[in-house]
Amino acid sequence: MAENGTGILIEQLKSSIACDNLTTVSMFLNTLTPKFYVALTGTSSLISGLILIFEWWYFRKYGTSFIEQVSVSHLRPLLGGVDNSSPTNSNSSNSDADSNRQSVSECKVWRNPLNLFRGAEYNRYTWVTGREPLTYYDMNLSAQDHQTFFTCDSDHLRPADAIMQKAWRERNPQARISAAHEALELEDCATAYILLAEEEATTIVEAEKLFKQAVKAGEGCYRRSQQLQHHGAQYEAQHRRDTNVLVYIKRRLAMCSRKLGRTREAVKMMRDLMKEFPLLSMFNIHENLLESLLELQNYADVQAVLAKYDDISLPKSATICYTAALLKARAVSDKFSPEAASRRGLSTAEMNAVEAIHRAVEFNPHVPKYLLEMKSLILPPEHILKRGDSEAIAYAFFHLQHWKRVEGALNLLHCTWEGTFRMIPYPLEKGHLFYPYPICTETADRELLPTVFHEVSVYPKKELPFFILFTAGLCSFTAMLALLTHQFPELMGVFAKAFLSTLFAPLNFIMEKVESILPSSLWHQLTRI
Repeated sequence: MAENGTGILIEQLKSSIACDNLTTVSMFLNTLTPKFYVALTGTSSLISGLILIFEWWYFRKYGTSFIEQVSVSHLRPLLGGVDNSSPTNSNSSNSDADSNRQSVSECKVWRNPLNLFRGAEYNRYTWVTGREPLTYYDMNLSAQDHQTFFTCDSDHLRPADAIMQKAWRERNPQARISAAHEALELEDCATAYILLAEEEATTIVEAEKLFKQAVKAGEGCYRRSQQLQHHGAQYEAQHRRDTNVLVYIKRRLAMCSRKLGRTREAVKMMRDLMKEFPLLSMFNIHENLLESLLELQNYADVQAVLAKYDDISLPKSATICYTAALLKARAVSDKFSPEAASRRGLSTAEMNAVEAIHRAVEFNPHVPKYLLEMKSLILPPEHILKRGDSEAIAYAFFHLQHWKRVEGALNLLHCTWEGTFRMIPYPLEKGHLFYPYPICTETADRELLPTVFHEVSVYPKKELPFFILFTAGLCSFTAMLALLTHQFPELMGVFAKAFLSTLFAPLNFIMEKVESILPSSLWHQLTRI
Protein backbone atom coordinates (compact mmCIF):
# COMPACT_ATOMS: atom_id res chain seq x y z
CA MET A 1 0.00 0.00 0.00
CA ALA A 2 2.81 2.37 0.90
CA GLU A 3 4.49 1.66 -2.46
CA ASN A 4 1.22 2.33 -4.34
CA GLY A 5 0.72 5.59 -2.43
CA THR A 6 4.27 6.69 -3.24
CA GLY A 7 3.79 5.91 -6.95
CA ILE A 8 0.56 7.88 -7.08
CA LEU A 9 2.25 10.80 -5.36
CA ILE A 10 5.12 10.74 -7.86
CA GLU A 11 2.68 10.68 -10.76
CA GLN A 12 0.80 13.63 -9.33
CA LEU A 13 4.07 15.54 -8.97
CA LYS A 14 5.01 14.78 -12.58
CA SER A 15 1.62 15.88 -13.88
CA SER A 16 1.76 19.09 -11.82
CA ILE A 17 5.26 19.85 -13.17
CA ALA A 18 4.05 19.27 -16.71
CA CYS A 19 1.07 21.56 -16.15
CA ASP A 20 3.38 24.23 -14.73
CA ASN A 21 5.64 23.95 -17.77
CA LEU A 22 2.70 24.25 -20.15
CA THR A 23 1.42 27.24 -18.20
CA THR A 24 4.84 28.89 -18.39
CA VAL A 25 5.11 28.29 -22.12
CA SER A 26 1.57 29.59 -22.64
CA MET A 27 2.31 32.72 -20.65
CA PHE A 28 5.53 33.27 -22.61
CA LEU A 29 3.74 32.96 -25.95
CA ASN A 30 0.97 35.29 -24.78
CA THR A 31 3.47 37.97 -23.79
CA LEU A 32 5.11 37.97 -27.24
CA THR A 33 4.31 41.09 -29.25
CA PRO A 34 3.76 41.27 -33.03
CA LYS A 35 7.20 42.88 -33.35
CA PHE A 36 8.75 39.61 -32.26
CA TYR A 37 7.00 37.72 -35.04
CA VAL A 38 8.01 40.38 -37.55
CA ALA A 39 11.63 40.07 -36.44
CA LEU A 40 11.44 36.27 -36.52
CA THR A 41 9.98 36.05 -40.01
CA GLY A 42 12.27 38.81 -41.27
CA THR A 43 15.35 37.01 -39.93
CA SER A 44 14.30 33.70 -41.47
CA SER A 45 13.59 35.48 -44.75
CA LEU A 46 17.05 37.06 -44.69
CA ILE A 47 18.75 33.73 -43.99
CA SER A 48 16.73 32.03 -46.75
CA GLY A 49 17.66 34.81 -49.16
CA LEU A 50 21.37 34.46 -48.39
CA ILE A 51 21.16 30.69 -48.90
CA LEU A 52 19.33 31.23 -52.19
CA ILE A 53 21.92 33.70 -53.47
CA PHE A 54 24.80 31.36 -52.54
CA GLU A 55 23.06 28.33 -54.09
CA TRP A 56 22.34 30.23 -57.30
CA TRP A 57 25.94 31.47 -57.58
CA TYR A 58 27.31 27.99 -56.95
CA PHE A 59 24.93 26.47 -59.51
CA ARG A 60 25.82 29.00 -62.21
CA LYS A 61 29.55 28.49 -61.65
CA TYR A 62 29.75 24.71 -61.15
CA GLY A 63 26.46 23.46 -62.61
CA THR A 64 25.31 21.65 -59.47
CA SER A 65 23.67 22.40 -56.14
CA PHE A 66 26.04 22.85 -53.21
CA ILE A 67 23.57 21.31 -50.74
CA GLU A 68 22.93 18.30 -53.00
CA GLN A 69 26.66 17.84 -53.58
CA VAL A 70 27.39 17.89 -49.84
CA SER A 71 24.50 15.51 -49.19
CA VAL A 72 25.67 13.01 -51.82
CA SER A 73 29.40 13.30 -51.15
CA HIS A 74 29.51 13.48 -47.34
CA LEU A 75 26.19 12.63 -45.72
CA ARG A 76 25.28 9.66 -47.89
CA PRO A 77 28.46 7.65 -47.09
CA LEU A 78 27.88 8.30 -43.36
CA LEU A 79 24.37 6.91 -43.67
CA GLY A 80 25.64 3.78 -45.43
CA GLY A 81 24.38 4.64 -48.89
CA VAL A 82 27.67 3.96 -50.66
CA ASP A 83 30.07 1.10 -50.22
CA ASN A 84 33.43 2.39 -51.29
CA SER A 85 35.06 -1.00 -51.05
CA SER A 86 32.83 -2.71 -53.60
CA PRO A 87 34.56 -3.64 -56.86
CA THR A 88 31.51 -2.55 -58.84
CA ASN A 89 31.94 1.03 -57.70
CA SER A 90 35.63 0.99 -58.55
CA ASN A 91 34.86 -0.31 -62.02
CA SER A 92 32.20 2.34 -62.52
CA SER A 93 34.59 5.05 -61.34
CA ASN A 94 37.18 3.82 -63.83
CA SER A 95 34.62 3.90 -66.62
CA ASP A 96 33.57 7.39 -65.56
CA ALA A 97 37.18 8.52 -65.67
CA ASP A 98 37.57 7.03 -69.16
CA SER A 99 34.44 8.79 -70.36
CA ASN A 100 35.65 12.06 -68.86
CA ARG A 101 38.97 11.70 -70.66
CA GLN A 102 37.08 11.03 -73.89
CA SER A 103 34.98 14.15 -73.32
CA VAL A 104 38.03 16.29 -72.64
CA SER A 105 39.68 15.04 -75.82
CA GLU A 106 36.55 16.01 -77.79
CA CYS A 107 36.63 19.56 -76.42
CA LYS A 108 39.34 20.66 -78.83
CA VAL A 109 38.90 24.12 -80.30
CA TRP A 110 39.14 24.26 -84.11
CA ARG A 111 39.77 27.11 -86.52
CA ASN A 112 36.48 28.17 -88.10
CA PRO A 113 36.88 27.34 -91.82
CA LEU A 114 34.36 30.05 -92.75
CA ASN A 115 35.68 32.74 -90.39
CA LEU A 116 34.99 36.31 -91.41
CA PHE A 117 37.53 39.03 -92.21
CA ARG A 118 38.46 40.98 -89.14
CA GLY A 119 38.81 44.38 -90.81
CA ALA A 120 36.11 44.18 -93.49
CA GLU A 121 33.44 42.40 -91.40
CA TYR A 122 34.10 42.13 -87.67
CA ASN A 123 35.38 45.70 -87.30
CA ARG A 124 32.53 47.10 -89.39
CA TYR A 125 30.09 45.40 -87.05
CA THR A 126 31.84 47.09 -84.12
CA TRP A 127 31.69 50.49 -85.81
CA VAL A 128 27.94 50.17 -86.42
CA THR A 129 26.79 48.58 -83.14
CA GLY A 130 29.55 49.47 -80.68
CA ARG A 131 29.79 45.78 -79.70
CA GLU A 132 32.86 43.58 -79.82
CA PRO A 133 31.96 40.37 -81.70
CA LEU A 134 35.20 38.59 -80.77
CA THR A 135 36.36 37.63 -77.31
CA TYR A 136 39.90 38.04 -76.06
CA TYR A 137 40.25 34.26 -75.81
CA ASP A 138 39.21 33.83 -79.45
CA MET A 139 41.63 36.50 -80.70
CA ASN A 140 44.43 35.04 -78.59
CA LEU A 141 43.88 31.65 -80.24
CA SER A 142 44.07 33.34 -83.66
CA ALA A 143 47.37 34.95 -82.67
CA GLN A 144 48.72 31.53 -81.73
CA ASP A 145 47.53 30.11 -85.07
CA HIS A 146 49.28 32.89 -86.96
CA GLN A 147 52.53 32.26 -85.14
CA THR A 148 52.24 28.53 -85.84
CA PHE A 149 51.37 28.81 -89.55
CA PHE A 150 53.22 31.95 -90.64
CA THR A 151 56.54 31.83 -88.73
CA CYS A 152 59.50 29.48 -88.43
CA ASP A 153 62.91 29.36 -86.81
CA SER A 154 64.71 30.73 -89.89
CA ASP A 155 62.74 33.99 -90.03
CA HIS A 156 65.72 35.90 -88.68
CA LEU A 157 67.52 35.24 -92.00
CA ARG A 158 65.05 37.48 -93.86
CA PRO A 159 64.52 40.97 -92.36
CA ALA A 160 60.88 41.27 -93.44
CA ASP A 161 59.99 37.90 -91.91
CA ALA A 162 61.77 38.86 -88.70
CA ILE A 163 59.60 41.97 -88.45
CA MET A 164 56.45 39.94 -89.12
CA GLN A 165 57.44 37.39 -86.48
CA LYS A 166 57.27 40.20 -83.92
CA ALA A 167 54.10 41.60 -85.50
CA TRP A 168 52.13 38.37 -85.03
CA ARG A 169 52.96 38.51 -81.33
CA GLU A 170 51.84 42.12 -80.97
CA ARG A 171 48.50 42.62 -79.21
CA ASN A 172 47.80 46.14 -80.44
CA PRO A 173 46.15 46.03 -83.93
CA GLN A 174 47.66 49.36 -85.01
CA ALA A 175 51.12 48.17 -84.02
CA ARG A 176 50.63 45.02 -86.12
CA ILE A 177 49.51 47.04 -89.14
CA SER A 178 52.46 49.44 -88.78
CA ALA A 179 54.86 46.49 -88.60
CA ALA A 180 53.34 45.02 -91.78
CA HIS A 181 53.89 48.28 -93.67
CA GLU A 182 57.46 48.38 -92.36
CA ALA A 183 58.06 44.85 -93.65
CA LEU A 184 56.69 45.75 -97.09
CA GLU A 185 59.12 48.66 -97.32
CA LEU A 186 61.95 46.11 -97.22
CA GLU A 187 60.54 43.55 -99.69
CA ASP A 188 57.37 41.91 -100.94
CA CYS A 189 56.36 39.90 -97.88
CA ALA A 190 53.40 37.53 -98.24
CA THR A 191 52.57 37.44 -94.53
CA ALA A 192 52.57 41.25 -94.39
CA TYR A 193 49.97 41.34 -97.17
CA ILE A 194 47.94 38.74 -95.24
CA LEU A 195 47.90 40.87 -92.10
CA LEU A 196 46.85 43.99 -94.00
CA ALA A 197 44.14 42.11 -95.92
CA GLU A 198 42.76 40.62 -92.72
CA GLU A 199 42.91 43.65 -90.43
CA GLU A 200 43.41 46.92 -92.35
CA ALA A 201 41.18 46.39 -95.41
CA THR A 202 37.69 47.75 -94.72
CA THR A 203 36.00 46.03 -97.68
CA ILE A 204 36.21 42.62 -99.30
CA VAL A 205 37.38 44.25 -102.55
CA GLU A 206 40.37 45.82 -100.80
CA ALA A 207 41.15 42.52 -99.08
CA GLU A 208 41.06 40.68 -102.41
CA LYS A 209 43.55 43.11 -103.97
CA LEU A 210 45.95 42.59 -101.09
CA PHE A 211 45.59 38.80 -101.27
CA LYS A 212 46.36 38.87 -105.00
CA GLN A 213 49.59 40.70 -104.20
CA ALA A 214 50.24 38.14 -101.47
CA VAL A 215 49.83 35.26 -103.95
CA LYS A 216 52.67 36.56 -106.13
CA ALA A 217 55.01 36.94 -103.17
CA GLY A 218 53.92 33.64 -101.62
CA GLU A 219 54.39 31.60 -104.79
CA GLY A 220 57.92 32.94 -105.24
CA CYS A 221 58.89 31.98 -101.67
CA TYR A 222 57.21 28.60 -102.07
CA ARG A 223 59.13 27.71 -105.25
CA ARG A 224 62.47 28.74 -103.73
CA SER A 225 61.93 26.79 -100.50
CA GLN A 226 60.63 23.78 -102.43
CA GLN A 227 63.99 23.43 -104.16
CA LEU A 228 65.91 23.61 -100.88
CA GLN A 229 63.59 21.61 -98.58
CA HIS A 230 65.78 18.49 -98.60
CA HIS A 231 68.97 20.35 -97.63
CA GLY A 232 68.28 20.23 -93.90
CA ALA A 233 65.71 20.54 -91.15
CA GLN A 234 65.86 24.33 -91.26
CA TYR A 235 64.92 24.44 -94.96
CA GLU A 236 62.23 21.84 -94.44
CA ALA A 237 60.61 23.97 -91.72
CA GLN A 238 60.81 27.00 -93.99
CA HIS A 239 59.14 25.10 -96.82
CA ARG A 240 56.39 23.94 -94.48
CA ARG A 241 55.78 27.55 -93.43
CA ASP A 242 55.71 28.76 -97.05
CA THR A 243 53.24 26.00 -97.92
CA ASN A 244 50.91 27.03 -95.10
CA VAL A 245 51.12 30.66 -96.19
CA LEU A 246 50.32 29.88 -99.83
CA VAL A 247 47.38 27.60 -98.97
CA TYR A 248 45.97 30.20 -96.60
CA ILE A 249 46.22 32.97 -99.20
CA LYS A 250 44.54 30.95 -101.96
CA ARG A 251 41.78 29.80 -99.63
CA ARG A 252 41.04 33.35 -98.51
CA LEU A 253 41.09 34.51 -102.14
CA ALA A 254 38.48 31.88 -102.95
CA MET A 255 36.40 33.12 -100.01
CA CYS A 256 36.65 36.68 -101.36
CA SER A 257 35.31 35.48 -104.70
CA ARG A 258 32.45 33.71 -102.92
CA LYS A 259 31.55 36.83 -100.93
CA LEU A 260 31.67 39.00 -104.06
CA GLY A 261 29.21 36.73 -105.89
CA ARG A 262 31.70 34.92 -108.14
CA THR A 263 30.73 31.54 -106.74
CA ARG A 264 31.76 29.38 -109.72
CA GLU A 265 35.21 30.96 -109.70
CA ALA A 266 35.43 30.28 -105.95
CA VAL A 267 34.48 26.62 -106.47
CA LYS A 268 37.18 26.21 -109.14
CA MET A 269 39.82 27.79 -106.90
CA MET A 270 38.87 25.51 -103.99
CA ARG A 271 38.94 22.38 -106.15
CA ASP A 272 42.36 23.29 -107.57
CA LEU A 273 43.66 23.98 -104.07
CA MET A 274 42.42 20.63 -102.77
CA LYS A 275 44.07 18.83 -105.70
CA GLU A 276 47.38 20.69 -105.29
CA PHE A 277 47.57 20.17 -101.52
CA PRO A 278 45.47 17.06 -100.70
CA LEU A 279 47.17 16.41 -97.35
CA LEU A 280 46.43 19.79 -95.76
CA SER A 281 43.08 18.81 -94.28
CA MET A 282 43.63 21.03 -91.22
CA PHE A 283 42.18 23.99 -93.13
CA ASN A 284 38.92 22.04 -93.80
CA ILE A 285 38.64 23.53 -97.29
CA HIS A 286 35.94 20.96 -98.14
CA GLU A 287 33.54 22.82 -95.84
CA ASN A 288 34.08 26.01 -97.86
CA LEU A 289 33.49 23.96 -101.00
CA LEU A 290 30.26 22.46 -99.65
CA GLU A 291 28.83 25.90 -98.85
CA SER A 292 29.69 27.24 -102.31
CA LEU A 293 28.20 24.21 -104.07
CA LEU A 294 25.00 24.61 -102.05
CA GLU A 295 24.83 28.23 -103.17
CA LEU A 296 25.03 27.00 -106.78
CA GLN A 297 22.37 24.35 -105.93
CA ASN A 298 24.73 21.77 -107.38
CA TYR A 299 23.43 18.99 -105.13
CA ALA A 300 25.05 16.16 -107.09
CA ASP A 301 28.53 17.57 -106.46
CA VAL A 302 27.59 18.20 -102.82
CA GLN A 303 26.73 14.52 -102.49
CA ALA A 304 30.05 13.56 -104.08
CA VAL A 305 32.00 15.69 -101.59
CA LEU A 306 29.99 14.20 -98.70
CA ALA A 307 30.73 10.68 -99.91
CA LYS A 308 34.44 11.46 -99.67
CA TYR A 309 34.51 13.29 -96.32
CA ASP A 310 31.58 11.81 -94.37
CA ASP A 311 33.74 8.86 -93.39
CA ILE A 312 33.87 7.06 -90.06
CA SER A 313 37.62 7.63 -89.75
CA LEU A 314 37.40 11.40 -90.21
CA PRO A 315 36.26 13.86 -87.55
CA LYS A 316 32.66 14.91 -88.08
CA SER A 317 31.34 18.44 -88.13
CA ALA A 318 27.96 20.13 -88.12
CA THR A 319 28.49 21.05 -91.78
CA ILE A 320 28.93 17.41 -92.76
CA CYS A 321 26.03 16.04 -90.70
CA TYR A 322 23.48 18.76 -91.43
CA THR A 323 24.33 18.96 -95.13
CA ALA A 324 23.74 15.22 -95.39
CA ALA A 325 20.43 15.70 -93.58
CA LEU A 326 19.50 18.54 -95.95
CA LEU A 327 20.07 16.38 -99.02
CA LYS A 328 17.95 13.56 -97.58
CA ALA A 329 15.23 16.03 -96.58
CA ARG A 330 15.26 17.63 -100.04
CA ALA A 331 14.00 14.38 -101.57
CA VAL A 332 10.79 14.32 -99.48
CA SER A 333 10.30 17.70 -97.80
CA ASP A 334 8.21 19.35 -100.54
CA LYS A 335 5.42 16.74 -100.10
CA PHE A 336 5.87 15.97 -96.40
CA SER A 337 2.86 16.43 -94.13
CA PRO A 338 2.90 15.39 -90.46
CA GLU A 339 -0.84 14.61 -90.55
CA ALA A 340 -0.49 12.35 -93.59
CA ALA A 341 2.63 10.71 -92.14
CA SER A 342 0.80 9.93 -88.88
CA ARG A 343 -2.05 8.28 -90.81
CA ARG A 344 -0.11 6.17 -93.31
CA GLY A 345 3.29 6.00 -91.60
CA LEU A 346 6.66 7.11 -92.95
CA SER A 347 7.90 5.95 -96.32
CA THR A 348 11.43 4.64 -96.77
CA ALA A 349 12.71 7.96 -98.12
CA GLU A 350 11.02 9.88 -95.29
CA MET A 351 12.46 7.47 -92.74
CA ASN A 352 15.95 8.02 -94.18
CA ALA A 353 15.48 11.79 -93.97
CA VAL A 354 14.27 11.63 -90.37
CA GLU A 355 17.17 9.37 -89.38
CA ALA A 356 19.63 11.78 -91.02
CA ILE A 357 18.09 14.68 -89.06
CA HIS A 358 18.30 12.67 -85.82
CA ARG A 359 21.94 11.90 -86.57
CA ALA A 360 22.73 15.56 -87.17
CA VAL A 361 20.85 16.71 -84.06
CA GLU A 362 22.64 14.16 -81.91
CA PHE A 363 25.99 15.44 -83.16
CA ASN A 364 25.12 19.08 -82.48
CA PRO A 365 21.79 19.70 -80.70
CA HIS A 366 22.20 23.49 -80.75
CA VAL A 367 21.78 23.97 -84.52
CA PRO A 368 17.97 23.48 -84.96
CA LYS A 369 17.02 26.48 -82.81
CA TYR A 370 19.14 28.73 -85.04
CA LEU A 371 17.86 27.20 -88.29
CA LEU A 372 14.25 27.46 -87.08
CA GLU A 373 14.98 31.04 -85.93
CA MET A 374 13.94 30.23 -82.38
CA LYS A 375 17.18 31.90 -81.27
CA SER A 376 18.87 34.98 -82.73
CA LEU A 377 22.14 34.64 -84.60
CA ILE A 378 25.34 36.59 -83.98
CA LEU A 379 28.56 36.84 -85.98
CA PRO A 380 30.41 33.51 -85.81
CA PRO A 381 33.70 33.42 -83.87
CA GLU A 382 37.09 32.76 -85.43
CA HIS A 383 37.27 29.43 -83.57
CA ILE A 384 34.59 26.86 -82.92
CA LEU A 385 34.06 23.94 -80.62
CA LYS A 386 32.68 20.92 -82.41
CA ARG A 387 29.26 19.88 -81.08
CA GLY A 388 29.09 23.21 -79.23
CA ASP A 389 27.06 26.40 -79.53
CA SER A 390 29.91 28.16 -81.35
CA GLU A 391 29.86 25.57 -84.14
CA ALA A 392 26.06 25.82 -84.35
CA ILE A 393 26.27 29.60 -84.83
CA ALA A 394 28.99 29.27 -87.47
CA TYR A 395 26.98 26.66 -89.39
CA ALA A 396 23.60 28.42 -89.23
CA PHE A 397 25.12 31.81 -90.11
CA PHE A 398 26.16 30.54 -93.56
CA HIS A 399 23.74 27.66 -94.19
CA LEU A 400 20.37 29.01 -93.06
CA GLN A 401 19.76 30.38 -96.54
CA HIS A 402 20.35 26.94 -98.07
CA TRP A 403 17.75 25.34 -95.79
CA LYS A 404 15.25 28.07 -96.64
CA ARG A 405 15.85 27.52 -100.34
CA VAL A 406 14.77 23.84 -100.11
CA GLU A 407 10.99 23.85 -99.90
CA GLY A 408 9.65 22.16 -96.77
CA ALA A 409 13.10 21.34 -95.33
CA LEU A 410 12.67 23.55 -92.27
CA ASN A 411 9.15 22.21 -91.74
CA LEU A 412 10.48 18.64 -91.72
CA LEU A 413 13.23 19.69 -89.31
CA HIS A 414 10.68 21.40 -87.06
CA CYS A 415 8.49 18.28 -86.91
CA THR A 416 11.24 15.75 -86.23
CA TRP A 417 14.30 17.24 -84.52
CA GLU A 418 13.07 16.91 -80.93
CA GLY A 419 12.48 13.18 -81.43
CA THR A 420 16.26 12.73 -81.30
CA PHE A 421 16.34 13.18 -77.53
CA ARG A 422 14.04 10.21 -76.96
CA MET A 423 16.72 7.92 -78.39
CA ILE A 424 19.62 9.30 -76.35
CA PRO A 425 19.89 7.87 -72.82
CA TYR A 426 19.71 10.39 -70.00
CA PRO A 427 21.90 11.12 -68.18
CA LEU A 428 24.26 11.23 -71.15
CA GLU A 429 26.34 8.21 -70.19
CA LYS A 430 26.50 6.96 -73.77
CA GLY A 431 25.46 8.21 -77.17
CA HIS A 432 23.28 6.65 -79.83
CA LEU A 433 25.36 7.15 -82.98
CA PHE A 434 28.29 9.19 -81.62
CA TYR A 435 30.34 9.41 -78.47
CA PRO A 436 28.50 10.74 -75.41
CA TYR A 437 27.99 14.47 -75.55
CA PRO A 438 31.03 16.12 -73.91
CA ILE A 439 30.42 17.90 -70.62
CA CYS A 440 32.95 20.69 -71.24
CA THR A 441 31.29 22.43 -74.20
CA GLU A 442 29.53 25.08 -72.13
CA THR A 443 32.75 26.30 -70.50
CA ALA A 444 34.62 26.52 -73.80
CA ASP A 445 31.72 28.22 -75.60
CA ARG A 446 31.51 30.86 -72.88
CA GLU A 447 35.15 31.69 -73.63
CA LEU A 448 34.61 31.79 -77.40
CA LEU A 449 31.30 33.67 -77.58
CA PRO A 450 30.49 37.22 -76.42
CA THR A 451 28.22 36.41 -73.48
CA VAL A 452 27.53 40.12 -72.92
CA PHE A 453 24.86 40.11 -75.63
CA HIS A 454 24.52 36.40 -76.43
CA GLU A 455 23.02 33.72 -74.23
CA VAL A 456 25.08 30.56 -74.67
CA SER A 457 23.01 27.53 -75.58
CA VAL A 458 23.48 24.69 -73.07
CA TYR A 459 22.82 20.99 -73.66
CA PRO A 460 21.47 19.17 -71.80
CA LYS A 461 19.52 22.07 -70.32
CA LYS A 462 20.31 22.16 -66.62
CA GLU A 463 17.23 22.22 -64.46
CA LEU A 464 17.28 24.16 -61.22
CA PRO A 465 17.95 21.84 -58.27
CA PHE A 466 15.16 21.23 -55.78
CA PHE A 467 17.00 23.00 -52.97
CA ILE A 468 17.23 26.25 -54.96
CA LEU A 469 13.50 26.15 -55.73
CA PHE A 470 12.66 25.24 -52.13
CA THR A 471 14.86 28.01 -50.73
CA ALA A 472 13.34 30.52 -53.14
CA GLY A 473 9.83 29.50 -52.11
CA LEU A 474 10.69 29.61 -48.41
CA CYS A 475 12.34 33.03 -48.77
CA SER A 476 9.32 34.46 -50.60
CA PHE A 477 6.82 32.94 -48.16
CA THR A 478 8.56 34.18 -45.02
CA ALA A 479 9.06 37.65 -46.52
CA MET A 480 5.34 37.82 -47.29
CA LEU A 481 4.48 36.70 -43.74
CA ALA A 482 6.78 39.34 -42.27
CA LEU A 483 5.18 42.07 -44.38
CA LEU A 484 1.62 41.01 -43.54
CA THR A 485 2.40 40.67 -39.81
CA HIS A 486 3.92 44.13 -39.77
CA GLN A 487 0.97 45.70 -41.56
CA PHE A 488 -1.89 43.73 -39.93
CA PRO A 489 -0.63 42.35 -36.58
CA GLU A 490 -4.06 41.67 -35.01
CA LEU A 491 -5.51 40.06 -38.11
CA MET A 492 -2.42 37.87 -38.56
CA GLY A 493 -2.64 36.83 -34.88
CA VAL A 494 -6.23 35.69 -35.38
CA PHE A 495 -5.23 33.92 -38.57
CA ALA A 496 -2.31 32.17 -36.83
CA LYS A 497 -4.53 30.94 -33.97
CA ALA A 498 -7.17 29.73 -36.40
CA PHE A 499 -4.53 27.98 -38.51
CA LEU A 500 -2.98 26.22 -35.50
CA SER A 501 -6.37 25.17 -34.10
CA THR A 502 -7.34 23.77 -37.50
CA LEU A 503 -3.98 22.02 -37.80
CA PHE A 504 -4.29 20.30 -34.40
CA ALA A 505 -8.05 19.63 -34.62
CA PRO A 506 -7.66 16.10 -36.07
CA LEU A 507 -5.11 15.21 -33.36
CA ASN A 508 -7.42 16.49 -30.59
CA PHE A 509 -10.33 14.57 -32.07
CA ILE A 510 -8.29 11.33 -32.14
CA MET A 511 -7.14 11.84 -28.55
CA GLU A 512 -10.72 12.38 -27.36
CA LYS A 513 -11.90 9.23 -29.10
CA VAL A 514 -9.05 7.20 -27.62
CA GLU A 515 -9.82 8.49 -24.12
CA SER A 516 -13.50 7.62 -24.49
CA ILE A 517 -12.81 4.09 -25.76
CA LEU A 518 -9.95 2.99 -23.51
CA PRO A 519 -10.54 2.41 -19.77
CA SER A 520 -9.11 5.08 -17.50
CA SER A 521 -6.85 2.57 -15.72
CA LEU A 522 -5.37 1.31 -19.00
CA TRP A 523 -4.93 4.87 -20.25
CA HIS A 524 -3.13 5.69 -16.98
CA GLN A 525 -0.75 2.75 -17.50
CA LEU A 526 -0.03 3.83 -21.10
CA THR A 527 0.80 7.37 -20.04
CA ARG A 528 3.19 5.96 -17.45
CA ILE A 529 4.95 3.97 -20.18
